[in-house]
Amino acid sequence: MSFYQFIVILLARKKIALLSFTITVITTLAVSLLLPKSYEATTTLIVNYKGADPLTGMVVPAQLMPGYMATQVDIISSQNVSLKVVDSLGLDKSAAAIDAFREATEGQGNITEWLASALLKKLDVRPSRESSVINLGYEGSDPQFAAAVANAFAEAYIQTNLQLKVEPSVRAAEWFNDQVISLRTNLIDAQKKLSNYQRDKGIVSLDQRLDVETARFSQISQQLVMAQAEAFDSASRRQEATNATRISENPDILKNPLIQNMKAELSRAEANLAEVKQRLNTNHPAYQAALAEVSNLRTKLNKELKTVTVGLANTASISDQRVEDLQHAMDEQKQRLLDINQQRDEMAIFQRDVENAQKILDIAMQRFSQTSMEGQANQSDVAILNPAIAPLKHSSPKVLINMILSVFLGSILAVGLALLAELVDRRVRTPEDISIGLDIPVLGVLKHQVTKKTWFKRIFSN
Repeated sequence: MSFYQFIVILLARKKIALLSFTITVITTLAVSLLLPKSYEATTTLIVNYKGADPLTGMVVPAQLMPGYMATQVDIISSQNVSLKVVDSLGLDKSAAAIDAFREATEGQGNITEWLASALLKKLDVRPSRESSVINLGYEGSDPQFAAAVANAFAEAYIQTNLQLKVEPSVRAAEWFNDQVISLRTNLIDAQKKLSNYQRDKGIVSLDQRLDVETARFSQISQQLVMAQAEAFDSASRRQEATNATRISENPDILKNPLIQNMKAELSRAEANLAEVKQRLNTNHPAYQAALAEVSNLRTKLNKELKTVTVGLANTASISDQRVEDLQHAMDEQKQRLLDINQQRDEMAIFQRDVENAQKILDIAMQRFSQTSMEGQANQSDVAILNPAIAPLKHSSPKVLINMILSVFLGSILAVGLALLAELVDRRVRTPEDISIGLDIPVLGVLKHQVTKKTWFKRIFSN
């Protein structure tokens, strides 16, 4: 179909097209004027982009959370917020609402849930694309009621938002409280184990005790070294004293004044005996007296030498015994030091357990205090930028927009009905219709001269 054929068809079916167009426009106008007027009240909310994790305490920018604004829109449109609106406005106690509920549901169900769902149907939430502003609108037949419901939704959303933010902190605080009780019990048990260990081992101050025992060990070690030196010296002197060939070279004997005097007297007596032997006979009483004196002095000297030797032996034995005692005392002191070191290591484990329990308890107490404060917060991240007021003009029906749409739809409907009528009652209106419909060529067209006046008269007469 060419454009010329299309125009010809419209001109031929102009009555149907004009009738359908007129009916569409008039019907739209009538319906727009007869529909009840509806008023939309809008509350503007601003959402601050910030958040805090109640468990870690880290501040997380909301821009990093995908779908943050969409989440806020879903919260506003939730049944939870709508139920709070019903409770705050007392709609479930209104006689008109009760009658409407009974008429709609025949008394079945919950009126609060039904009212909440009815309010959500007329709620319009529009978040801004480039800002943190949310427009909350409610449409109703009463402008005052629409403004009240919009403001009630805003307040209920702020309350719900605060509740959703605080509840995790409250639950976290309860969990931390249980953990603090358990950790405090662990700390008390660790301290009891440390105290019992100190009491069982008799430990008052382990470091001071270790210093004392270490000093005692050093003192015993020094005494042992001195005793070992004395024992070696005593053994050497005893060995020299018992050696008969070197008895005259024994330092103890050489330094003994009694032995030296006895040796001097013995030398004098031997010299006197030698002199008497040269002068007198061996049977002479003077010789016998000199001989007896030498024998007596030699006997006393040997007795004194034996006494000195025995004394040296006793001194050596005493020195050996002292060395043995000091060695035994040193071994005991060494074992005591090892025991103290073992006790210190064992006590260090108990002390480390106490320190770790205390550190964990301090961290838990800090987080418990923080989450408790967060759970008691009453400041929301949402604020009302512009509260809703009762609108002066109705938002629907929009007569002008409806008329524009009716003109557009009426035009489409008029063209469609004209084409439909042409398809039902097909006629030859142009040479192309003959060639297409009858499938025969057109040899010629006889044109009729028509004046403009006659053309217009023909158009409007048809």
